[in-house]
Amino acid sequence: MSVLDVAAAQLAPVWDELVSGLNVGVLLTDDRGQVLATNDVAAELMQLDRADLLTGTRPHDWQVRDDTGSPMPDWADLAGQVLRAGCPLSIPLVITSGPTESRIWADYHAVTVQGRRRVLVLLQSVHTDVSHSSGLLDPLTGLPGRVLLLDRLQQSLVRSRSRGTLSTLVLIDVQRLADFNATHGFERGDELLLTLAGRLREGLKDEHTVARYGGDEFAVIAEHASGTGERIAAQAREMAGWPMRIGRKRVRPVLRVSWVTTDGLASVHSVLARAEQQLTAKVRS
Repeated sequence: MSVLDVAAAQLAPVWDELVSGLNVGVLLTDDRGQVLATNDVAAELMQLDRADLLTGTRPHDWQVRDDTGSPMPDWADLAGQVLRAGCPLSIPLVITSGPTESRIWADYHAVTVQGRRRVLVLLQSVHTDVSHSSGLLDPLTGLPGRVLLLDRLQQSLVRSRSRGTLSTLVLIDVQRLADFNATHGFERGDELLLTLAGRLREGLKDEHTVARYGGDEFAVIAEHASGTGERIAAQAREMAGWPMRIGRKRVRPVLRVSWVTTDGLASVHSVLARAEQQLTAKVRS
């Protein structure tokens, strides 16, 4: 998306008129995530007063998380990410305020106002599951798909850079899945993948992201204070590698596992490329 040029002199007098009649929430923030302007729909979707949005005030029982329940990066991290990339970012959000919960979809766009970089956020209510409605979850396993995985990895790298932590990406390749499908049928192959997805999701920490990276590959994203990530990769291999019963047969999955740990300075695609190269090297060896 190209950067929008909006003259502040024109924006101020007509802002309320432009956004008051919209059925989507609108937020305009600076590069630190401070809300500069908003509308009533955005406040309602965020379960906040409009004044609270503008001042950054949040009730003690108010929380915002992603659709897996993991805490979101702070607004400054997200704003910085969008402005650095110069391209839109879409994130599913779950807002809780006391016993009330709402699910919304947030689209972040880089804009220019009076020569200054700003972030325009559009909020929409989602009445069904956030990621299913946007096609971001894998339809078979219910895990985040490739698109959402890339977004989660980017968020993890941003947090590592800003907090001085480490991010580890683990790739798990299920070998000879095509042969298994040819021998036992695609229904049994799907059952194998579902079992692996359940083991990884239940066996790893809640704050880890488990995703389906490809047809026969899973991925895990983990953040940690120190170490190389080898322990996380070993745990994922152990969880996925246990024997299982598929139909009437006892099957032990054959897996290849690779992992990459970074301090957040590497790009998403370089981290993925390195992990994929390691998987390829394991095949050749």
